[in-house]
Amino acid sequence: MTEEELKKFPQHRFGQAFTTLKCDCPSYLLWLEKRLKENGNQVYARRIEDLWELHSKYDIVINCSGIGSRELMGDLEIHPVRGQVLKVDAPWVNHFIRDGDGLTYIYPGIHNVTLGGTRQKDNWSLSADPRSSKDIFDRCCALEPSLQRAQDIKVRVGLRPSRFAVRLQKEILVHDGKKLPVVHNYGHGSGGFSVHRGTAKEAARLVGECIAALEGSSLKAKL
Repeated sequence: MTEEELKKFPQHRFGQAFTTLKCDCPSYLLWLEKRLKENGNQVYARRIEDLWELHSKYDIVINCSGIGSRELMGDLEIHPVRGQVLKVDAPWVNHFIRDGDGLTYIYPGIHNVTLGGTRQKDNWSLSADPRSSKDIFDRCCALEPSLQRAQDIKVRVGLRPSRFAVRLQKEILVHDGKKLPVVHNYGHGSGGFSVHRGTAKEAARLVGECIAALEGSSLKAKL
């Protein structure tokens, strides 16, 4: 940042300014679902207690259950990192601001401005914490004082499915002599959008390997 730009942030000695992309994830997810359906795929909403429930209908399962893999797969390496943000109406805010280690941020979006945030490891609470809300608002107002005029303040809470590394691998589950190929793709933490295309392509490649293996075993059975 130039000296003139830094005058807006007297508590900081240096900074960076750049142009980048920002995704409105709720809208993006709806668009992805629409594309899936337009390509002939079907979407069902149901609770799964065990992947073997799917064995009778599906040859291969792709496990993208996120934090749910802790119970579904018994993966104790995945844990929640609780995030709380504020969604406010402040249409005059046109530039994003991110402070220090990224705990405090102001992200303008299509419908509102996101103020953040928290990063609370192993906290499973989905209830809004008023003290955190005040802390977030005060921190963001210190960066952008005009936010004091923000209206229609809403609180959002979510659990980031965090892991020491994304689990992206094949696994063959075996039960009573039956096999179920599974491709795991979960544990993206707060970087899900940033890396989702790359991990999805790799997951698709692994699915291709599973299909080839199934076709090969089918040919052997016929022989």
